[in-house]
Amino acid sequence: MPKKFIRRYLPDHKAVREQKYLKLFGDLLHDPNLWLLNRKSASGAFGVGLFFAFWPVPFQMIFSAAAAIPLRVNLPLSVATVWITNPLTMPPIFYCAYLVGSTVLGTQMSDFEFELSWQWLGESLVTIGPAFLLGCAICSVVAGILGYFGMDGVWRWSVARAWKNRQAREKR
Repeated sequence: MPKKFIRRYLPDHKAVREQKYLKLFGDLLHDPNLWLLNRKSASGAFGVGLFFAFWPVPFQMIFSAAAAIPLRVNLPLSVATVWITNPLTMPPIFYCAYLVGSTVLGTQMSDFEFELSWQWLGESLVTIGPAFLLGCAICSVVAGILGYFGMDGVWRWSVARAWKNRQAREKR
């Protein structure tokens, strides 16, 4: 069942509350629905987390937490899901987002070499920025929707399978 699997890997809610970047939410973190793990909260958390994972900004976790609180979805799961884009996966994921944006805009993909400087960043925002940002927006929405419905489907399938197994055991 996804609930047991997810619970095994989720951090304790007390440890999450103690994170310094979440302290800015104060008493809002005391809502018990933020820590509840059921089909609705897990599906929503996956949708929120994957939506913000494709945002090319620092501190995606804060945005994910800020959205999880009013939507009343599982906070630790939504924050953890953002880490699908981590320092190892970010380059290929954001390159794919750039491909999507270039394709949608119908622009020629330009070759570029990454350079860690303000000058490169400023020049890149003009040349590859529009395609990259549009690709990130499209991937963000698509991943959020797929994450929501994907987790909902996996949860329903798992519950139906457990129910079927229980009925089979009772017939014996």
